[in-house]
Amino acid sequence: MQDSMRMRAVQSPIIPIVGELIRQTPGTISLGQGVVNYPPPGQAIAQITNFLADPANHKYQAVEGIPELKSAIAQKLTTENRIDLSDREIVVTAGSNMAFLNVVLAIADPGDEIILQTPFYFNHEMAIDLASCRAVLVPTDDHYQIQPDLIRAAMTQRTRAVVTISPNNPTGVVYPESALREVNQICRQHNCFHITDEAYEYFTYGVEHFSAGSIAESANHTISLFSLSKAYGFASWRIGYMVIPKFLLESVQKIQDTNVICPAVVSQFAAVGALQAGRTYCQEKLSAIAQVREIVLAKLETIPHLCTVPKAEGAFYFLLKVQTDLDAMELVRQLIRDHQVAVLPGFTFGLKEGCYLRVGYGALEKETAIEGIQRLVTGLQAISASQSSIDGMKSP
Repeated sequence: MQDSMRMRAVQSPIIPIVGELIRQTPGTISLGQGVVNYPPPGQAIAQITNFLADPANHKYQAVEGIPELKSAIAQKLTTENRIDLSDREIVVTAGSNMAFLNVVLAIADPGDEIILQTPFYFNHEMAIDLASCRAVLVPTDDHYQIQPDLIRAAMTQRTRAVVTISPNNPTGVVYPESALREVNQICRQHNCFHITDEAYEYFTYGVEHFSAGSIAESANHTISLFSLSKAYGFASWRIGYMVIPKFLLESVQKIQDTNVICPAVVSQFAAVGALQAGRTYCQEKLSAIAQVREIVLAKLETIPHLCTVPKAEGAFYFLLKVQTDLDAMELVRQLIRDHQVAVLPGFTFGLKEGCYLRVGYGALEKETAIEGIQRLVTGLQAISASQSSIDGMKSP
């Protein structure tokens, strides 16, 4: 007896692996997981009383989400994202990871291709492998910006979708409107879907977020994914949502009914309250995150000889290219074991050549961020010096 060959092709999630290393080294500060340090708004918690008031809420509800939440989402999409919901449907999901897997299963058959930008979000690649499809990797440029000409060149008859994430995980870059419009047009010309992941839409610093779903005549080939996890401190509540062409609804309903039946209704009630608090709630918290971002960036800029920090104007990540011959996972182990600071290795995001580390700062209070980033800088300096010493002893 053995597990499926398909599952053997799926990479193991890196966060639990790094999490175990952290547990083995008490006192470690994590710069790894992508969460915020604040809780949901009070309006979200208050909605739980409304949920408990009606015994019918303990029964299964609509596969695609309760009407109150869909209505709140529709208002948000129309006013903030400027998405015309004609010929589109909203489906509430148990987080945007579920939304992405739903989409892949709905639009692709085994062996079909979905284009990801490298570095990619690892759960996207995992979902594609789970569906027995093929992830086609298109590199971004030296600043982690998408390259539409390379996307166009990667198209084949089996291409079903192109995925963009902006603001981006793991790089923190924000794609300009012009680039997203060009990708959307490429998808339209090649009769495939543009899947746009906008989980970090509120986390931008001095630039504007653009939703590709707002492009005129994009309804039939654009799929937009959103999440409450980041903006509303809602990670464990597992509520995301997707905006899909109407003709995909039946397929998505089949998938979601099989997988989860409906997202947790108590979480959907809380999500209604979160959206009542609205974007203002996140923006009130964003200034503190922006301060932490500046602290992290200033510290990293003191070691340009050890790592490169491309410009990142969104989310709460920096993706560092480290000047070392060490394997990224070995570097992660040494940083945790010897310096009590944790980051994620770049290979999990598809970066096989060179040593890359993703630094996350959204989960940290200011004081902890200062200590954590100092440990990282000190660790990189110490490890670099140790490697130089070893290399010197090997020289004739």
